[in-house]
Amino acid sequence: MAKITGVMASTHTPGLLGWFEDAPKDQQEAARKAFAEMRDYMAKCRANVMIIVSNDHLLNWPINNSPDYTVGIGSEHVGPADWYDSWLGQKEKYHVSGHPGLACHIVNASARLGVSMSYLREMQFDDGISVPTCWLNPDSEISLIPITLNCNIPPIPTSESAYKTGLVLHKVIEEYPGDDRVVLVGSGGLSHEPGGPRYFYIDDDFDRWFMGLIAEGDHEKILRECTLERMEEAGSGGTAELIAWILVMASTQGPAKILNYVKSYSWRCASGWVVWPNVR
Repeated sequence: MAKITGVMASTHTPGLLGWFEDAPKDQQEAARKAFAEMRDYMAKCRANVMIIVSNDHLLNWPINNSPDYTVGIGSEHVGPADWYDSWLGQKEKYHVSGHPGLACHIVNASARLGVSMSYLREMQFDDGISVPTCWLNPDSEISLIPITLNCNIPPIPTSESAYKTGLVLHKVIEEYPGDDRVVLVGSGGLSHEPGGPRYFYIDDDFDRWFMGLIAEGDHEKILRECTLERMEEAGSGGTAELIAWILVMASTQGPAKILNYVKSYSWRCASGWVVWPNVR
């Protein structure tokens, strides 16, 4: 059977690719070191499949038809989307193999357990998938299954419902026949309000509070206190991306290890990187 061998989470601000060198040298080094530690963690997990859970910034679905969850089931994934080429500073597209068998299994088996997921054979990728793909799988040696979630159009999944979806995802992955070793990556956050009146505002108090909760490792407390309302207060339309972290956290036990936290106005968002030592 397939097995989840690792769980991680990271910010996906486009600044981590497109205007990376605009930040002070110490912030650049902190990001490089954190991503390197995540790659080392994946190597220790001997992962051959990476499932990135992020949000679709209204790229694949229209504003009046945005499903809660979408799984990319293609045999190959290509990105970033053309519009994001210059914004993310990528001279060439990345090409990474998919895993149609496991991806289709996730869609079908989740439905039988009460979680409906849409699917696409050809997905367009923005920073949510592209940033972790470029940093964590630069040689495209690990197969990718992208799962995007709705963080923009109400009703948005709550922390509790995302966590329950994470429990279902964990169960169906580990029911899949074969010897795949899967690493889950939550991609999103921290506090930001893209295009809003607080576009360049970083809620440092919220970010450090959230990272502290993750480090503390009390899942029930996180679900109780990190509500959609609390996330919206810290930055409307962006901070709720952290439900991707909460979804993958469902496959873990106990505290996360905080690799780093960087408050960077150059990247228009504070950045955080974590790994979970204990998987269910």
